[in-house]
Amino acid sequence: MQYKIKSDGEFKYIEEGDGQTLLLLHGLFGSLSNWDAVVESFSKKFRVIIPLLPIYEMPIKSAGLDGLVAFVSAFVSHKKLDQFSLIGNSLGGHVGLIYCLRNQDKVKSLTLTGSSGLFENSMGASYPRRGSYQFVQERVQYTFYNPERASKEMIDEIFDVTNSIPKCMRIIAIAKSAQRNNMAKELGNIKVPTLLIWGLNDTITPPMVAHEFNRLIPTSELHFIDQCGHAPMMEHPAKFNKIYEKFIHQIN
Repeated sequence: MQYKIKSDGEFKYIEEGDGQTLLLLHGLFGSLSNWDAVVESFSKKFRVIIPLLPIYEMPIKSAGLDGLVAFVSAFVSHKKLDQFSLIGNSLGGHVGLIYCLRNQDKVKSLTLTGSSGLFENSMGASYPRRGSYQFVQERVQYTFYNPERASKEMIDEIFDVTNSIPKCMRIIAIAKSAQRNNMAKELGNIKVPTLLIWGLNDTITPPMVAHEFNRLIPTSELHFIDQCGHAPMMEHPAKFNKIYEKFIHQIN
């Protein structure tokens, strides 16, 4: 299911439903559609907002975690959001972690799924390879336990991105920024209820990463989904939504 993308000045985003706000952040190669099943389920009772992170358009000098966190801060101010629940996948989880640590008065709860911030086996040993469709296809399939989840549309979209030198430069700068930013020493400062939903077969941020997040974040609870890779909300949406629904109702 596709939702209408709103455009408001520098911001592009999806906004569906009414009620308490859920703010969703996608990953480095992610898109708004990654969260379709979450929007479909939770927009019936919640206000669900997904900003399009400016990964491919932001100035190269600010292409990194600080630039993305500044963007999220500006978006939150623009939408006048307060006491919202934050959910982030992969790089979006990393951005959400930093934002949460700096703005715990605004964040009601934090959910991480396949988040970077401790360890990430990003693109194997190499960054996006221009001109090789097979390489891109293998990398996208690597995201999922079931490689058939990597649709041709998804592969084509990322292949187009990797053939743009300016976009690749930003991707590499952001990926390096994430790899440099290990948050182990800061995670003990998180005070908001935190949910960890992890694919048991995640090869990018393996289960040991989830266990380490759980050990370091004092307010966290951890749930694994079997036969699931790096994007549980896409690969097992019903299971992801069931875990999240129980969590969100417990804290309300």
